[in-house]
Amino acid sequence: MSTVTLPRWHWGDPESPRRALLVHGLGSSAQTTWRISEGLADAGWSATAVDLRGHGAAPRASRYRIEDIAADLLGTRPEGGGTWQLVVGHSIGAAAAAQAAGTESASSERLVLLDPALQLDEPARQSVLAGQLANHDGATVASIAEQFPHWHPLDVEFRVRAVKAASRFALERAVLDNDDWDATAFVPHIAAPTLVIAADPAHGSMFAGEHAAAVLATNPLLEAVVVPGAGHSVHRDAPEATLRHLLDWLRASETP
Repeated sequence: MSTVTLPRWHWGDPESPRRALLVHGLGSSAQTTWRISEGLADAGWSATAVDLRGHGAAPRASRYRIEDIAADLLGTRPEGGGTWQLVVGHSIGAAAAAQAAGTESASSERLVLLDPALQLDEPARQSVLAGQLANHDGATVASIAEQFPHWHPLDVEFRVRAVKAASRFALERAVLDNDDWDATAFVPHIAAPTLVIAADPAHGSMFAGEHAAAVLATNPLLEAVVVPGAGHSVHRDAPEATLRHLLDWLRASETP
C-alpha cells in the first residue's frame, strides 16, 4: 500500500498551539471545509484542510480503500511535527479519520465525525456511486443551487469545482474498492474523546438508528448530537448549528 502526500490549505494563525486537521468527503475538496475551517480559525485555531487522494490537487492513485485514505492521514502531520489537537472528518473522510485514530491512538487528541459513513451496505454504496458519477459528469452551479437552495453560494461553487476536479476513476474506485465498506471495527480502539455530529435521520443520515446505537455502545469516549433538518452534508446544510456543536464541545472538553 503506497501512501501519498496530501496538498494543504490553511486558515488562521499558523503559530497557534491548537492545530486542527479537516478531512473532506467523497467528491469534495479541502476548500469545501471552508465554513468549519474559518470558524475554527476565528476561535483561535490553526486549521489545515487537505485534498484527499484523487481529489483536488492531490496525487492520483490506483487504490481508494478507506485504509489507504487513513494511511495518508496518518502521514499528514502538523507543520513542525507533533500531534493534531483536533481532527474533523466528513463522510468517507470521517470513516478514514476514525480508522486512523483507531490504528494509531496518538494521531489526534480529539476527533469530530460529521455524519460519518462508517458502514455502507450494497444498496447504499450503489446510490453513492450513482450520485457521485452523475455530479461529476453533469453538475453545474445552477443544478446544485436548485438542489440545495439553502446552501451558501460558496458552498455551491466549491461543490461543483470539487466534483469536477476529482478524478472520475477515484470516485468510482472509492466505492468499488470498498466492497466491504466497514470501519466500525476501529471505533472501539479510538482513544480520543470523539463527537459525532449526525444528520437528521429524516434527511438521509448515514449515522442513525440501530447502526448509530451499536457504534456508540462500543466506546464510552464517543458521544453524538443530531442536527435537525440537516442532510448528510451537515456543514453545508446547517453550518451555524454544526459549528456551534463543535465549538461548544471543544470548550467543554477544555474546561478543567
